[in-house]
Amino acid sequence: MFKAFLIVVSTLISVPVIAHNVEISNGVAATFHITPDHNPKLGEKTQAWFALTRRGGQTIPLSECNCTLNVYTVPRAADAQPILQPKLSAINVEKYQEIPGAKIVFPSAGAYELEIAGTAKDSASFSPFELSYTVNVRP
Repeated sequence: MFKAFLIVVSTLISVPVIAHNVEISNGVAATFHITPDHNPKLGEKTQAWFALTRRGGQTIPLSECNCTLNVYTVPRAADAQPILQPKLSAINVEKYQEIPGAKIVFPSAGAYELEIAGTAKDSASFSPFELSYTVNVRP
């Protein structure tokens, strides 16, 4: 019995846990992730990605979205300008294909707000959206 318990516990411990944040704006949902495990480090390149979906669960590939990504320091003033505007590229990650992703190097430790916004290239398949996520960058 104890041996079976140890096998179950060791299996659970060895399975990686991947955290994702989900936000919704105007009928568009985004699952957000940033490496490593939502805990980026100052001065190191990190990968952020946004799995966008429209109502009904259909993925929105970057090729169908006029998407932009802005990075702000926190706290953010109402008239603040982004400190970074990383270029989005289509990436494949987990079960998602051709979703918006960006490599980011944060200039200092602290809190940042990542804001992704977009409109449909065909002007009809989904409504304009704006989503934001707070990220804490460690020294």
